[in-house]
Amino acid sequence: MTILVAYVPRPEGQAALDKGMEIARRRSERLVVVNASPGGSKEDPSMADVQDVERVEELLSVSGIDATFKQFVRGKSAIEEIEEMVDSLQISLLIIGLRKRTPVGKLFLGSVAQELLLSVPCPVLAVKAK
Repeated sequence: MTILVAYVPRPEGQAALDKGMEIARRRSERLVVVNASPGGSKEDPSMADVQDVERVEELLSVSGIDATFKQFVRGKSAIEEIEEMVDSLQISLLIIGLRKRTPVGKLFLGSVAQELLLSVPCPVLAVKAK
């Protein structure tokens, strides 16, 4: 089985990555870390830059677990990319990071997090940054 981490270059993304590595090590499962954006003309803050990709890949390579980092920018939303990976891989657990929200922000939860919680058929672990 495989653990899938939805990664964003923010503290909540790092929290999800840390928890994914911990659980993958404990369960002796494969870990796939994905960072996805539809791309386009405007800058997407959820897209990891080259330095962040290299940092995550280095963390994974020295972790001692079977781990892969994938980054997609091919016109699909992060939700679509993650749903496709859940469908095509044998995912035992999806890990996502949640950030603190204002009272108004709580009304919306976070569109990606909310959609993933409601749409994927596998268990989802939502973690918070410290």
